[in-house]
Amino acid sequence: MDTVGSVDEVPDVFSPTCPSRLVVERLGDKWTLLVLMALRTGVLRFGELREKIGAVTPKVLTQTLRSLERDGIVTRTVYAEVPPRVEYSLTGLGRSLLGPVDAIRAWSEANGERIVAAREASTV
Repeated sequence: MDTVGSVDEVPDVFSPTCPSRLVVERLGDKWTLLVLMALRTGVLRFGELREKIGAVTPKVLTQTLRSLERDGIVTRTVYAEVPPRVEYSLTGLGRSLLGPVDAIRAWSEANGERIVAAREASTV
């Protein structure tokens, strides 16, 4: 019997037990891509990250950052200062996502107006 992630299992994003499915679900999260895009320029503190992204609540941003940290995509560094300083940055794994993320961003910026027009014209 194969287990999730075993060497015998062929990656299949459509399989609910495949680790690649978890990656697609993480990237499909509402705020994940924006966090990755914001951190592409380097280290940011929580407030800077929230300001750069805009419209995200502190609670949701915290949840997103914790998930990305758990997945090894973002690193969180806490400095023993008063008040404590916390910084976020992409790990090597997170930086390896920037090519695909940049492609999605470029496509979105090139086609955003067409999507809005299609929504406005839609009767669905």
